[in-house]
Amino acid sequence: MNQGSNPKLTPFARKLRREMTKEERHLWYDFLRTLPVTVNRQKVIGPFIVDFYIASSKLVIELDGSQHFEEDGVSSDRERDAWLAEHGLRVVRYSNADVNGNFSGVCEDILEKMK
Repeated sequence: MNQGSNPKLTPFARKLRREMTKEERHLWYDFLRTLPVTVNRQKVIGPFIVDFYIASSKLVIELDGSQHFEEDGVSSDRERDAWLAEHGLRVVRYSNADVNGNFSGVCEDILEKMK
C-alpha cells in the first residue's frame, strides 16, 4: 500500500533525523537499527512525519514527550492515529518515561507488535 509522501515535509523530516531526542536516539541506536528488518526514522507518511516506521509490519512507533499529554497533543495524536489506521497502519506509543525507565519492556513490546 502506498501512503503517499508530502515533499514539503521531507526537509523537516531530515532535520528531525539529525536532531533526534535523547529517547529516540536510545531506542534507535540500542535496539531498532539492530533489527533484521528495515526501520525508517522520521518517515513521511501522507501528511505526517512518524518517529519510526517498520513497513514489513505496517507498524508506526511514536515516542511521546510531555506535549503529547496536554489537551491539544492528545487531540492531535488521536486524529493522526485515526488517519494512519485508515491507511492500514498500526500505531504504538511509548512515553519518554517508558523508554527511560523500562527500556527492555518497550523493546519486548515492539517485538511482540511486529508479529
